[in-house]
Amino acid sequence: MIYWHWLLAVSLFFVVLERLLPERPRQGPLRRQLLNDLGYLAFNGHFYALLAGGITGAVALFTREHLTPLLPFATEGTHLASLPFAAQFAIYLVLSDFLQWCVHVTLHRVPFLWNFHKVHHSIHEMDWAGNFRFHWMELVVYRSLLYVPLALLGGDGEPLFWVAVFATFWGHFNHANVRLDIGPLGYIFNSPRMHLWHHDASDEGGVAKNYGIVLSVWDWLFRTAFWPRDRAPERVGYPGDGEMPSDLPRQFLFPLLKRRASE
Repeated sequence: MIYWHWLLAVSLFFVVLERLLPERPRQGPLRRQLLNDLGYLAFNGHFYALLAGGITGAVALFTREHLTPLLPFATEGTHLASLPFAAQFAIYLVLSDFLQWCVHVTLHRVPFLWNFHKVHHSIHEMDWAGNFRFHWMELVVYRSLLYVPLALLGGDGEPLFWVAVFATFWGHFNHANVRLDIGPLGYIFNSPRMHLWHHDASDEGGVAKNYGIVLSVWDWLFRTAFWPRDRAPERVGYPGDGEMPSDLPRQFLFPLLKRRASE
């Protein structure tokens, strides 16, 4: 419930910010598919997050209590919990963001997973609500490949919680219709103008580029960055996105129906 309160506060912040500093003034607040995406926000950010969070918490607790002590470096002084809050936060942020970058690459490059990720890329008018427009299966993949490795570090839960809040804030920022230039920090942190090119529907610069979640540094390091600074993509979406149903229930079923149709 605490995370839901922060999610609501962050969302309201960007509702106001988009009205004060719009990057695309012609894109109004009541865009097409907004109610659909608010449904995703409620489902992914609250109902499903409670279920997945409980399962993840149980797995993380089991990992920390029973698996972490078996590791050769797991002595009393080497657990992440022995470090100050700020150090744990920084380590969790960098490591979790790199793991999410790897998962994001996988979602694009494995055809079965790409069918699920298409739901996120089917958005045509980008704003903060697009951050939570994703199929619930993505949460399964992310949490499975993310939280167990983090739990092995033996850190505290509070820094990891605040990393999740910060990542949600930055995810909203990346998708938001806001006119904010972060300057040279763009080589470290992701931004709306850079992330918009990740949603580019053309193959300019390659179909898949700019995988970063919070940090853009991974894309610069691994040469997956593409960012023409002087313009925006002509269209966001993905090639062939007309196949995607317009309503939330059918979007939930789309990846499974797509797979069945290809068999």
